[in-house]
Amino acid sequence: MARILLIEDSPTESAVMAQLLERNGHQVMTSGSAEDGIETCRRERPDLVLMDVVLPGMNGFQATRARSRDAETKTIPVLIVSTKGMDTDKAWGLRQGAKDYIVKPPREDELISRINELLGA
Repeated sequence: MARILLIEDSPTESAVMAQLLERNGHQVMTSGSAEDGIETCRRERPDLVLMDVVLPGMNGFQATRARSRDAETKTIPVLIVSTKGMDTDKAWGLRQGAKDYIVKPPREDELISRINELLGA
């Protein structure tokens, strides 16, 4: 079981993803904005962050970069989960410090497999 921080502004998407993660044995914390997510990440030290890109205010790319430059959170892996599916989006997300990138809506088996890879499970 991992402690996963889900940074997602859509309440519906957040509920669906949280349910999927909990069904697979993970503990889920949620945040509706990048700014709040960064603070939650520093405070709670999750095992993994699932980051949306399209967020109000700071976007997920900016939040991933900020988190990767913060000494307190840079070791926490980020998996970007976004509707932005262009190769350039994926490349940019990885350049910002994300460890992996998956396009919404993710298949449950693929998402869990990627999470397990990042957690070394």
